[in-house]
Amino acid sequence: MNKLELMKTANEIRKGIVTAVHSAKSGHPGGSLSAADIYTYLYFEELNIDPEDPKKADRDRFVLSKGHTAPGLYSTLAHRGFFPVEDLTTLRHTGSYLQGHPDMKHIPGVDMSSGSLGQGISAAVGMAISAKLSNEDYRVYTLLGDGEIQEGQVWEAAMLAGFRKLDNLVVIVDNNNLQIDGAIDEVNSPYPIDKKFEAFNFHVITIDGNDFDQIEAAFKEARETKGMPTAIVAKTVKGKGVSFMENQVGWHGAAPNDEQYAVAMEDLEKAGEALCQM
Repeated sequence: MNKLELMKTANEIRKGIVTAVHSAKSGHPGGSLSAADIYTYLYFEELNIDPEDPKKADRDRFVLSKGHTAPGLYSTLAHRGFFPVEDLTTLRHTGSYLQGHPDMKHIPGVDMSSGSLGQGISAAVGMAISAKLSNEDYRVYTLLGDGEIQEGQVWEAAMLAGFRKLDNLVVIVDNNNLQIDGAIDEVNSPYPIDKKFEAFNFHVITIDGNDFDQIEAAFKEARETKGMPTAIVAKTVKGKGVSFMENQVGWHGAAPNDEQYAVAMEDLEKAGEALCQM
């Protein structure tokens, strides 16, 4: 895809996020929307995957460590063809396979069940080590929240990844600066994030995580980095794309009502129309 196609796809993924959370009447739209561009680039450009064969042995692996932002992953998987887009409206409904957190046993395209913060990166490190031990060339990617990296387990996993020189591992931090209780630097500051990962022997790249040019360049640089894992610190806007959600901590874990849903979809429709005129 070219940049414009990626932008259009990300906009559709954002529509799917808002629709899913509205239908569920619960969920986490803020961090799903902030990471939508990263999800889009991963699944439509970066990852070696096949929706027709979700478990193929040589596929790249993705672990959503911040599992509460499942609406973002689900919308991306649906638009990539892993399951029907229409199923997004069943999010969190009784009997639906689209649970509140990713479930590798029931959702096509999900490589690891996650939700307990801090644990996803450990699973990703294990996958990357497995690839090295088996002499396989698949790559492993994991997406963390910036509030999530307050968890000690994250740094235990990072220590091992750096020590084992896992150059097949890419850790992405969605640095939107907001967590459930407020700004991350007011709750329990993890800054400077870049220096912390560097101390654990990571190659660190800091980007605007809502800019496809910078996202593309970062993943290219990560592929070219040898002898150490890569951490991409992606500075993003929480609630990106929906006017009243942007940079508002209250939308970390709240669903829009009918009136708010209409406004959100109008925002995204207008964004889509503007992209069609480019």
